[in-house]
Amino acid sequence: MARKSKIVKNNQAPKYAIQHRNRCHLCGRPRGYLRAFGMCRICFRTLASRGEIPGVTKSSW
Repeated sequence: MARKSKIVKNNQAPKYAIQHRNRCHLCGRPRGYLRAFGMCRICFRTLASRGEIPGVTKSSW
């Protein structure tokens, strides 16, 4: 879980465009971010295993 101060700082407009940091929309985690879904790998996995993300299936062979 990200600190509240880091999440608030991320919501403000950055002084320079390069300072923008992608964060998970659910928990605020800055690492392991999946652009296509806008969330971190941990939140993605929990939602995908529950079947809440359309079009995502668990792979098996």
